[in-house]
Amino acid sequence: MAEEQMEEASTAAATPFQLQFNKPIPFQIKMAEWNPEKDLLAMVTDDSKVVLHRFNWQRLWTISPGKCITSICWSPDGKIVALGTEDGLVLLHDVENGKMLRRIKSHDVAIVCLNWAEDEILSRTDKDSLLSYEDRTTRFFPPAPVIPRIGGLSSGDTGLADENEESIQEFSSASCQRFNILCSGDKGGCICFSIFGIFPVGKININEVPIHVQSSGNKTSYRLQDASISKVCLSGNLHQLVLLCPGKLIDIDSLSHSNHISAGLHCLHLDTSIFFSRKNELHQISQQASSIQDLVEVVRASLSMMAKQWSSAMNLFSEKFSALPSLIAAHGMESSCEDEFMSLLFGTRTSPALHQFLVSSLGEAALKRIAKAVDSAGRELRVIVSEHLQPAVEIISFRLAELRGLARWRSRFQNIGLDEKLIDGVTEKIGMLVVQVERFSRVAATVLYLFQNFFSWVLKCVKILLSEPTDQVPAANSELVVLFLKFLLDKDPIKQLLDANQRFKCDLDTVRHLEQLVVFGGFTDTQFLEKTLMKQFNELDESLEEAFSMPFTTISSQIYCQELLPLYPLTSLVDLSSTCTVTSVSFYKDDDSQNSGSSYSWTDYICFKIPDGSLNLKNCIGVIKDFSSSSASGLSISGFLLRIPDEYECIDVSLYKDSQIVVLLSERSSSDSPGRSYIVMLQTENFSFVPLSRTFPSNIYSAQELSVLELQLDTDYGKVRSIPHPVSAPLAVSASRGVACVFSSRRHALVYILDEDEDEDEDEASDME
Repeated sequence: MAEEQMEEASTAAATPFQLQFNKPIPFQIKMAEWNPEKDLLAMVTDDSKVVLHRFNWQRLWTISPGKCITSICWSPDGKIVALGTEDGLVLLHDVENGKMLRRIKSHDVAIVCLNWAEDEILSRTDKDSLLSYEDRTTRFFPPAPVIPRIGGLSSGDTGLADENEESIQEFSSASCQRFNILCSGDKGGCICFSIFGIFPVGKININEVPIHVQSSGNKTSYRLQDASISKVCLSGNLHQLVLLCPGKLIDIDSLSHSNHISAGLHCLHLDTSIFFSRKNELHQISQQASSIQDLVEVVRASLSMMAKQWSSAMNLFSEKFSALPSLIAAHGMESSCEDEFMSLLFGTRTSPALHQFLVSSLGEAALKRIAKAVDSAGRELRVIVSEHLQPAVEIISFRLAELRGLARWRSRFQNIGLDEKLIDGVTEKIGMLVVQVERFSRVAATVLYLFQNFFSWVLKCVKILLSEPTDQVPAANSELVVLFLKFLLDKDPIKQLLDANQRFKCDLDTVRHLEQLVVFGGFTDTQFLEKTLMKQFNELDESLEEAFSMPFTTISSQIYCQELLPLYPLTSLVDLSSTCTVTSVSFYKDDDSQNSGSSYSWTDYICFKIPDGSLNLKNCIGVIKDFSSSSASGLSISGFLLRIPDEYECIDVSLYKDSQIVVLLSERSSSDSPGRSYIVMLQTENFSFVPLSRTFPSNIYSAQELSVLELQLDTDYGKVRSIPHPVSAPLAVSASRGVACVFSSRRHALVYILDEDEDEDEDEASDME
C-alpha cells in the first residue's frame, strides 16, 4: 500500500489532475452522477442501492428502492435525484434525506436514460419577457392537506411520499422554479417529457416517428424499427433534443429491398421548440394540474382510509349482532331482529331469544367495546373529512376555476391542448363533489347520533336484565331508536356513500327542484344526488384524466424529427440488442451569443465509441458537433475520429465544459502486470473538424468521411493523468465543480481535480490519503 501511495504521489507531481483522495468502497458501482449545484456524488450499486457521498467522501445516506435501477440524473437545482427503474417507474428522491417524493409510471419497459434540462435565461431581454405568474391559492387557503394517517393504517399506493409532507409541499410549489423538463428514454424506443419532473406533458415512440431526409433534391422517408433509446439530451433553450438510439433504419419507399435496411447506432434531432415558445403557458398549466393531481391523491387516500375505518367498526358490530338471528331461529320463532327490539322498546315482553342474546351472547363488556369502536371510527371520520377531504376538495375547486379562466384565453392556451369544454365539465364535477362531501358529513353525523342513542338504550337494558330477571325496560327516545332499527340495522348509509356501486333514489320533488335550478346556473347533471360520494369522485377522476390528457396529446403531436445521422453500423442483430454503447451528448452555449441581445444558440457535441470492425475501424472514438444546429443555422455537421493506441481500450467518455472531452482509458490486461489506466482531457479546438456531406443512401454512414487522428498520450492534445491500476465504468465528471471520479477494479473510488493550478500540483499531492 505504501508503494502505491508513493507511485501515486510521484505521478501527481509530474502530471495534471490532482488526486483529491483514494477511498475503498464496499460495493461495485454501475452508475454515478455529480450533483450540479453541490459537492455531492450519487452512486448506484450493482444491487441497486443508491448511495450519496459528499466531496470529502462522507456518506450522507443509503436507500434501497426495492427495484432494479437502470438510470439516474439530478434536477437542475440539485435538490432531487431522479431514478429510472427496470419496470418503467421514475422515482424522485429528496437530496436531504433520500425520502421518496414521487413515484411516476411513465414507461412500460426499463428506463435506460434520464436528462433534466432547465430553461436558461441568458439576457435581460429574456428575463423581462417572462410572464410573471403567481400561485394565488396561498392567499385564500391554508397549506394544502396531506395524505391522512390514522391508527397506523396505510392509505394505500398513491404514488406520493407518505413520510415527508413538507418536501411534497415545497416540491409541488413550482411557481417559484425556473421552467424545467425531465426527459426519460426507455429500451422500447419511447421518450417521455415531464414538466418539473411531475407533470407528464408529452410522449413519443421513436419507432413511429417519420424521418424525412432530403438527398439530391429528392425527399426520402425512413423510420426506425426495434429501436431503443440509449441517450437523450435537451438543449438549454429547450429548442432541440438530441438522442442516440440503436435500431434498424428502414427506407419506407423501398421496403422490399433488403439492402435498404441497416442496423446501427443512429443520432436524431427532435424539434422541441414548443416547450420554449409555450413555456409560460405550460408553466401555469403544470403548476395547477400537478397540484390538483396531488390533492386528488389526498382525496383518494382519504376515502380509502374512511372506508377502512368504518368497515372495521361495522365488522365488529355485525360479528356480535349476527348471533341474534340464529338464536331466534333456535327458539322456533319467526320474528326478525327489528321485531324483537321493537317489542323490547315498547315494553310488551322480552323474548327468550333476545334475553339470551343480550345477557349471554352480547353482554355489557362486548356492548361497550362495540360502542367504543363505532364512536372511535366516527371521530376519525370527522377528522379525515375536516382536515383532509374537505380542504382538498375546496382547493381543487379553486384551482380548477383558475384553469377554467386560462382555458377561455383561447389564443394562448387552446393550441397547447387546454380544452375549455373539458375544463368546464371537470369544474362541474368538482362542484358536485363538494356537495357530496357536505352530504356525507351530515349523514355521518346523523348515523353516529343514532348509533349512540341505540347503544345507550341497549346498555341500560342489559344492565337491568343482568341485575334482575324482569320484562321492564328503561325509557328511551323511541323515535331515535325506531329510526335506527328501521334504517340502520339492515342498511349502512355511510358504507353506501363510500361504495361506488351503490345508488340512491331521490323523490320526485327533489328531482324537479334540481331541474329548475339548471336555469339559474345549477348543475346540468340533475341526478347527481342519486350517486354516492365514491361514485362522484371516480367520475371526477376520469374527467380530470381526460382533460389533462389533451395537453399531453397536443404537445406530443408537435414534437417531430428534424434530422437523422446514422453513426455506425452493427454487424448483427445480436449486437443491436446487447450493445452497451459508450456515448456522451451535451450542449454548449455559443461564446458569441452573449452579446446578441435576446437571441442565442447552443452547439451540440456528440461523442461515441465505435465498436471494433464497424466502418472497418478499430479502437476509435467519434466526435461530432453542430448536428442540431445545421438545419436551422445553415452550419454544416462536422467531426473527427480519434484512434486510441492498440494497447489501451476506451472504458468511458464524458463531455466536459468548454467543449472538452474526458476519456477514460485502461491498459489491456496481460499476464505480466495488472495494467495501468489513463484519464485524458482533450481540447476539441486542437483537432480539425471535417464537414460531413450528408448524402443518402449510397453512403449512409457518413462518419466514414471523417479523418482519423491518432491519440498520442505524450502530445499537446490535452492533459493526461496516469492511474497505476485498471479502472472500470462509470466515469463521473462534474463541470460545475471541475472534478472527475473513477472507480478502480479493486473497488476504490478516486476523485481528481480537473481544473487545478498545475503549479500547485506537487504541494497538493502530499495531502493525498
